[in-house]
Amino acid sequence: MDLSTRLKEKILILDGAMGTMLQANGMKAGECPELFGANNPAVLKDIHYQYAEAGSDIIQTNTFGANRFKLDEYGLGERTVEINTLAVQAAREGARGHALVAASIGPTGKLLRPMGDVDFDDLYEVFREQVLACEKAGADLLSIETMGDIGEMRAALIAARHNTRLPVLAHMTFENGGRTMMGTDPLTALIIIEGLQPLAIGANCSGGARELLPVIEKMARFTSLYLSVEPNAGMPALINGNTVFPDSPEDMAEYALRLRDAGANIIGGCCGTTPAHIRAIASVIKGLAPIKREGRRLRALASRGQHILLGNEHPMAFIGERINPTARKKLAQDIREGKMQVVVEEARQQVAGGAPMLDVNMGVPGIDEANAMREAVLNIQAAVDVPLSLDSTNAAAIEEGLKSFVGRPLINSTTGEDKQLDIVLPLAKKYGAAILGLCLDDSGIPYQAEARVQIARKIRKKALEYGLRDEDIFIDCLVKTASAEQSQVMETLKALRIVKEEMNLGTVLGVSNVSHGLPAREILNSSYLSMAWAAGLDLPIMNPFEERMMDANRAAAVLLNRDLNSAGFIEKYRDYKPGGANATIKNRHEICLQCNIPELIISQKTPLEANKQQSKVTSLADVPLSIYAQLSKAVLEGNTGTIETLILKVLDEDHIAPLEVINQGLIPGIESAGQLYEQKKYFLPQLMMAAETMKRAFAIVKPRLGEEASQSKGVIIMATVEGDIHDIGKNIVTVMLENYGYRVIDLGKDVEAEKILDVAQQEKADIIGLSALMTTTMPHMSEVIEGVKARGLPCLVMVGGAVLNQEYADSIGADAYSEDARQAVLVTQMLLGKSKE
Repeated sequence: MDLSTRLKEKILILDGAMGTMLQANGMKAGECPELFGANNPAVLKDIHYQYAEAGSDIIQTNTFGANRFKLDEYGLGERTVEINTLAVQAAREGARGHALVAASIGPTGKLLRPMGDVDFDDLYEVFREQVLACEKAGADLLSIETMGDIGEMRAALIAARHNTRLPVLAHMTFENGGRTMMGTDPLTALIIIEGLQPLAIGANCSGGARELLPVIEKMARFTSLYLSVEPNAGMPALINGNTVFPDSPEDMAEYALRLRDAGANIIGGCCGTTPAHIRAIASVIKGLAPIKREGRRLRALASRGQHILLGNEHPMAFIGERINPTARKKLAQDIREGKMQVVVEEARQQVAGGAPMLDVNMGVPGIDEANAMREAVLNIQAAVDVPLSLDSTNAAAIEEGLKSFVGRPLINSTTGEDKQLDIVLPLAKKYGAAILGLCLDDSGIPYQAEARVQIARKIRKKALEYGLRDEDIFIDCLVKTASAEQSQVMETLKALRIVKEEMNLGTVLGVSNVSHGLPAREILNSSYLSMAWAAGLDLPIMNPFEERMMDANRAAAVLLNRDLNSAGFIEKYRDYKPGGANATIKNRHEICLQCNIPELIISQKTPLEANKQQSKVTSLADVPLSIYAQLSKAVLEGNTGTIETLILKVLDEDHIAPLEVINQGLIPGIESAGQLYEQKKYFLPQLMMAAETMKRAFAIVKPRLGEEASQSKGVIIMATVEGDIHDIGKNIVTVMLENYGYRVIDLGKDVEAEKILDVAQQEKADIIGLSALMTTTMPHMSEVIEGVKARGLPCLVMVGGAVLNQEYADSIGADAYSEDARQAVLVTQMLLGKSKE
């Protein structure tokens, strides 16, 4: 009986923690777990046997950190295949035929560009190497675990699905507040992962079962796929020098029943769980049938942190059409020169204008379109967090866009011609994208609706043969112009209605084509759009700045019962005056909201600007932003493309003092980004882009500061403690502190206490910042704190890391605890006091 069939009949049980068991069997803090297992196969086999004997139907290999990037940290990269092979073999022998063997695939510790130093291909190749080694060694399935970045999950899952025949369990990890480290919520993660068609989707780690229960409940409401969950035994605490996880086996067993009732099909444990926990879980759920969740289909698109749900029960959506260089010289020139500044500004403006999704077309003759698409996608998603439609007939350009975009995009498009379908459909399948099929073949666009529907049927049939699902398929019945083929206009809507009623596929239309060559185009466009909505349209492609079109959308939402209680309509038109001026932006406060700029920043003026006559504000484009506000806005938006030009202008042309530029322009921008992060309106990607923009600006300003002004606000030593090789969080804190004018000395990771103390003493440090992500390395923090006291150093100690909390910081005598990068800045300011600020 295959695994999928077994899951239809009963709940399956995963094993528990590997690291906890290895530590109990002699592994030292900071030692490579995968190498320890390879060097102690008898220990490893016994651990696997204990889990199988306790009731695990699936045991997971000791390969969580056995990718090349992670092994390179220990100088073991060249032994990647060997270490994975030995681990799979040990698991198979330890299982003794009583459990399936899942190869554990963990994160690399790297961040994707522009926040990190790797791209999709780098991650893909590393995961490809690992999954191939595990399959060859005899793994029965793959378990991708503890992914905090949906972009890295995509790379791992695509590598697994495209290079092996093994079933895959795909687990994300979520932080307090219900989002991942990079800002992805459970439903958005589900949409992206589901498109890649693993065997099961779920979550692990993330605190305990209490924290993961709502994640599973959320996912279960929207998917028929199997769900897998591996909670920790609660959040750890260090008691009398020992790491203690609070949840007992009985606690875990109780929550296992609740997780099963929520829809979980596979249940195991993560950090802190032992064979005793698994035995308790097995005693209450082994053999139970799963909760039925059949027939739940989700037509949706997503970016890293946002999603669009499509269908009559969801709010209306559309695709912003303006990133298209056709007949737009300035945009085409920007693309040709590779600057992407106009592209990004178009993206920002459309999203501010209400576009929930953007079309991206790089069709400029004579350029490397694949490279342009990659750069456009990277720049756009760094600026705005919305789903994208990748618009090209160039397969290489589409694939570069698919690699670079972190989310589930729409491929725009393929025709009904076999040669096109055979090129584009495999790309949609590999990268988990949706596909837009045009009702067009080698004979052109058929005149009659039925003939267009026939092409749609062919596209659907071919897509299903390639392994795509109905929810992956969108159809464009193609709008003809009323000026040239007036009789064909209604054939499009007739075809659209048939596609929706017969096949229930997604539908897309480029509505504005209908009015080409006629006057008062906006009247025709808006009327036709309303008719298309009634016929079953899901996604019009349109200009968000055409107010009649936007009015038609809002009115249709009310009339089609897709604007609950007409709330959106009332909010928009509460001050509407028939026949009068209905300005889109009415006052300075609304401008602030549109720009995400604090009103105080907008009001600040240089002396030169204060003497100028300000024009009356009638639209966002007319807002007379001060130069300080422009700088703040560039930092806030992470606009690396314009910040350097702005900085040089204010310094060389406006002759504003460098310190004033920092205090009045740059600092307010990064402060605003931090505040939005605290409010959960910004997430780590946006915060890091703001920090990077600030860093670039400061690099230009700093050399022009006088000696006194250029002095740092304080000296901070940053380090990940001995035995711990995790440093992503520490690196982000370092960047943020540098942006606030502190001199930060980053000692890296796995740093001995004596070295930290020596450097702090030599550099006359004001603060030592310590990070730890492993419960086994947390005690090294107290060594540093004790050393500070023993040496009589005047510096303070701030601690942080995923496994820490305020209680632990207090217990070891730390001066402060910081939960994240933003709080680290606030804590530093508090510790050093106003005298140094």
